[in-house]
Amino acid sequence: MLRDYRFVLTISPIALLLSSATVHAQDTERMDEVVNEESSNGSFMGAALVAQDGKILFNKAVGDANLEWDIDNTTDTKFRIGSVTKQFTAAAIMLLVEEGKVDLDEQVRTYWPESPKSWNAITVRNLLQHTSGIPNVTSFDDFATVKYLPKTREEMIERFAAEPLDFEPGTKWSYSNSGYLLATAIVEKASGEPYEDFVRSRILNPLGMSNTGIDKTADILPKRASGYSPAASGVANADFVNMGIPRGAGAFYSTTGDLLKWQQGLYGGQILSPASLQTFLTATELDSVGDDKYALGVVIDKEEAGTTIYHGGGIEGFNAWLGYDPDRKVTVAVLANLNGGAANKLGAALMELARGGEVRLTSERVAVDVDTDTLGEYLATYAVTPQFKITITQDDDGLVAQATGQPAFPLFAESEDVFFLKVVDAKVRFDRGADGAITGLTLFQNGAEIAATRE
Repeated sequence: MLRDYRFVLTISPIALLLSSATVHAQDTERMDEVVNEESSNGSFMGAALVAQDGKILFNKAVGDANLEWDIDNTTDTKFRIGSVTKQFTAAAIMLLVEEGKVDLDEQVRTYWPESPKSWNAITVRNLLQHTSGIPNVTSFDDFATVKYLPKTREEMIERFAAEPLDFEPGTKWSYSNSGYLLATAIVEKASGEPYEDFVRSRILNPLGMSNTGIDKTADILPKRASGYSPAASGVANADFVNMGIPRGAGAFYSTTGDLLKWQQGLYGGQILSPASLQTFLTATELDSVGDDKYALGVVIDKEEAGTTIYHGGGIEGFNAWLGYDPDRKVTVAVLANLNGGAANKLGAALMELARGGEVRLTSERVAVDVDTDTLGEYLATYAVTPQFKITITQDDDGLVAQATGQPAFPLFAESEDVFFLKVVDAKVRFDRGADGAITGLTLFQNGAEIAATRE
């Protein structure tokens, strides 16, 4: 439920270049190699699926659903999907819009009268696009202890309603789980039903998604994976989170097969009307996820070569990535029960392969010789955000990169202005201006491209 910038954690991915409208046999073989490498290096346990126009092309599970009992993951193992849940909440709101029970541009206080005065200008659309200014409750200092406790809907909303807005509504974009907790409450208020009942009757049951729902820790749920996190000793059981807290912001479990049904149903017109689907996919013009734009519960990446509609998810012990190429009708779903960047990285790589592109494995990278006397122009500090920076220094062997709050790692030359790390799967490209001078760098990791400006 938290978002972070680090060399080793998940950042929402940007799709790579496309070159083909069909998936070839050799690509599925490469998909297997890509998944196997992430599994063999200990980065990934979970399931991955690639389908085109409803036909499953690649479907594989690796690692353990339960390490203590040595029970393997399978292609129908259930995983928590974290913030991939948000698109279901947004679709639920759109169903209520179709019924005239919700107006996207109406004030939130219309549906939640207990709203503080500071929320007067906030609309439902602001909540779904993360432009409300409501601070993200999962980033509060006390959330590390709050997440253990049973909390009612009202208690969670009261916790962030008491805080000042981060900015004037509609003027900026900032990811906020708080907005989706409030949107969940609006679904319940407007429909007169519990959130889970509404989503199940209007979305899950019609699509035959019998392996999807709100995860409840106390329930006996067949084929549910246990969640794990990296630890100094290797892998540890993930920290606890009370699943009554994330609700429509991140409480769903699902399978890769059910998520394929969801993509087919949503983009195939089985859930929303064409007009509602167009609204669902209409993104804010505000700067959002890198160069991508946030719509209603999904991110829209429009490149010259094609469009990717995607969202990642992360919650204690689990990560997820779900992407769709509307031009080729390609779905990629990756669900992991080991925290880290593998789900995002694999999602982007499998989408690239499904489009006929190429993916280079970390093990296939080869360092080239470089004259250390020529590296001086790269030495500087590069800012991703005011709080997160990458400092490039030099030792006797070559360049060294150190991100804020992290150890220093050596960089190895791959080509002109491009260097890679061996300790993690990450690459740095130094970017030049029109005059040839270094103006910044781009960090490539987990399928993402993160720009940093030279200070």
